[in-house]
Amino acid sequence: MSDELFASLPSGIDICYQTFGDPADPAVLLIMGLGGPMGWWPAPFCEQLAERGFFVIRYDNRDTGRSTKLRQHRVGRSDVVRAFTGLPIVGRVSVPYSISDLAADAVGLLDHLDIPRAHIAGVSMGGMIAQTIAIEHPSRALTLTSIMSTTGRRTVGFQNPKVFPVLLSSAGRTRDSYVERSLKGSKVIGSPAFPSDDAMARDRAYETYDRGWTASGVTRQMLAVLTQPNRTAALRGLDLPALVIHGLNDPLVHRSGGKATADAIPGAEHLEIAGMAHDMPAQLYSTYIDAIARTAARASDSAER
Repeated sequence: MSDELFASLPSGIDICYQTFGDPADPAVLLIMGLGGPMGWWPAPFCEQLAERGFFVIRYDNRDTGRSTKLRQHRVGRSDVVRAFTGLPIVGRVSVPYSISDLAADAVGLLDHLDIPRAHIAGVSMGGMIAQTIAIEHPSRALTLTSIMSTTGRRTVGFQNPKVFPVLLSSAGRTRDSYVERSLKGSKVIGSPAFPSDDAMARDRAYETYDRGWTASGVTRQMLAVLTQPNRTAALRGLDLPALVIHGLNDPLVHRSGGKATADAIPGAEHLEIAGMAHDMPAQLYSTYIDAIARTAARASDSAER
């Protein structure tokens, strides 16, 4: 595992990242979801993936962790509500950036590392970013793995109403209040068949806060998610090995989002997991890693033909 490093992109965004494994091996770029720093791809997961023969890269999206915060763009909860209902955001606030901008950050990181092509894997919002890389920067993606994500079509991948109180609740103004809210959220979206360790969840929440969590950053990312385009037609034009993983018990992104993604991408493998919700339980690391490696092998087979 490398130290945390920084890539200064031409856009002015600084991306904090970390690598695992041998740079000579095929690269896997891991993209995390809403409000999640790179540590939400746990080091043991990254190390196990590297042991399978990959050069693993995890990073903080803009407005997360130690990457650039765009605090100059002020947004509020009312803007999120308007975007969620499909109303235009007017007046003093505009959407600070898009999923395409977040995808461009990822490609900029690959440029910084002098990596021409990588296996791209993303979770939730990270899956949306990964799909967008495959669509808008097809020469950079060897394979696509989209985990607990959706296509951007509003009629699929919807939220269970029970998650709204947690999603819209305030994290307070202190480190401890953030951690307590985070633990409540974990209970709501956690996998019922694969319970997490409470002490580990608490440690992760403290680490997330200490690495630079900001409520405004999460709100800006949420606006990018809520204003994303419907990628269904573009996904149908992809020509690369793809894997879609989704839990059958996901309350945050309904399983219909995963099905719609898999149905749209020609030849995609669709892996649904009973008892999995909207998290990455340690009990499933080997399942995810086997599937990513299997998808990468499909790219190698295609290249040899």
